[in-house]
Amino acid sequence: IFAEAVRRGINVLSITDHDSIDCQETAMLVAKELGLGYIAGLELNVSFSHPEYRGGKPISLDFLAYDFDFRNPELLAKLHLLRDHRIRRAERILENINRELVCEGLTPFDDRDMEAIEAGVDGAFGRPHIADYMVKKDLAASRQDAFDRYLVKCNEPKMPVSLEEASALIRGAGGKIVLAHPNDPNGTSLVSLTDSLPEQHEIIRDCMLAHIDGVECWHSRHDKATSRAYLDFAGKEGLIMTGGSDCHQRPVIMGTVGVPDDVLEPFGM
Repeated sequence: IFAEAVRRGINVLSITDHDSIDCQETAMLVAKELGLGYIAGLELNVSFSHPEYRGGKPISLDFLAYDFDFRNPELLAKLHLLRDHRIRRAERILENINRELVCEGLTPFDDRDMEAIEAGVDGAFGRPHIADYMVKKDLAASRQDAFDRYLVKCNEPKMPVSLEEASALIRGAGGKIVLAHPNDPNGTSLVSLTDSLPEQHEIIRDCMLAHIDGVECWHSRHDKATSRAYLDFAGKEGLIMTGGSDCHQRPVIMGTVGVPDDVLEPFGM
């Protein structure tokens, strides 16, 4: 990742694994060796609800954490719980997939498959690892095909974390918490409640301002109108503005989102 960042002319980056900060110390050392700026990062999935939308039924939202103490014991303890839950969740997902495979007359997964999937996990165990293994076993044509045919219908819930808890953990570790990709049409975002940008802004004002420090304005799945609207909103509300490509290995899209240098000022860079 860092070598590719250098090739692409990226000067500052952050690794924001879901529910895992195991790589942070190594990342800082590698960045220093290569002369790159680095900001400690993490992504947390939060269970969020608003009484005026979906009958108050909760949705999942992602929040980015930056510039925190990655040795903070309270944060580490919570992440260990989340990691353990991810493994149990993966086991239940595989059980659900097995039922589908048996119905299709295919050989179900066994303990050796689970061990093989775990061996390929670096960080937090997630559905993409299962999807990639299904591609390897010729059970799906691609990661997206695995999700479309199996992983969506066979999903199991994540461990619920409230915004209040996430905020307390990150701020307690000296960091900043940022609402990630708020208008991502294909992901975990406020679009699950409404695709109206003014309504999204009102939801943030109603329920989030006391618990967040910023909002991700630039993102690979934000169009220009979304970025402009969130830049204006963040400026009015005194929120920091962040951005990034949200690169998930394949395809490699690092550096494809133009993020101005002044976003680094709140991080002392």
